[in-house]
Amino acid sequence: MTKIALFGTSADPPTIAHQMIIKWLSQNFELVAVWASENPLKNCQTSLVKRAYMLELLIEEIDDPKHNISIYDELSYPKTLQTLKKAKEIFGRKADFFLVIGSDLVCQISSWYKAEELLSQVKLIVMPRLGYPLAEDEFSFLNEIGSKNEKWFIADVELPEISSTDYRKSGHKNLIIPRINNYIEKHQLYEWQKTH
Repeated sequence: MTKIALFGTSADPPTIAHQMIIKWLSQNFELVAVWASENPLKNCQTSLVKRAYMLELLIEEIDDPKHNISIYDELSYPKTLQTLKKAKEIFGRKADFFLVIGSDLVCQISSWYKAEELLSQVKLIVMPRLGYPLAEDEFSFLNEIGSKNEKWFIADVELPEISSTDYRKSGHKNLIIPRINNYIEKHQLYEWQKTH
């Protein structure tokens, strides 16, 4: 069975940490499906189209010896269960799907649309995020659905303590790749640029 990592991100903009996540997924899965998403709990400054383009730039910079990373814009849905249904149409129902989320989203999972149905069909990969400690009580919903070893696991990857929010607040170029920085500067995507 093909192991497929599903990584949708509302990153605005995608950072070097997102690039590290995608690299790690590429090394550990047969296929990595990536897309820019709309998170109904976030207000993104930048349009989905522009965030998708920045994600493409980020992926183009990854040394991908397996050639197993691809953008799938058609997986971008407001409900993750819809995304999974589309992924099954694209890749086949017999694939083994792994949904990638940040540790900041673990406490929200139980409120997701048809969460139990979703989690009966995928395994979760939780990416540790500094500032969002992985407290055992936050995993109670996941543990109720299935055993820890079968339904979810925490990725063994160390990510830098940065976020898209950090970049939007500061504009520090070292948080993003140069091609994304050039795109942001050209299109004046964030408020802080208007004060410089």
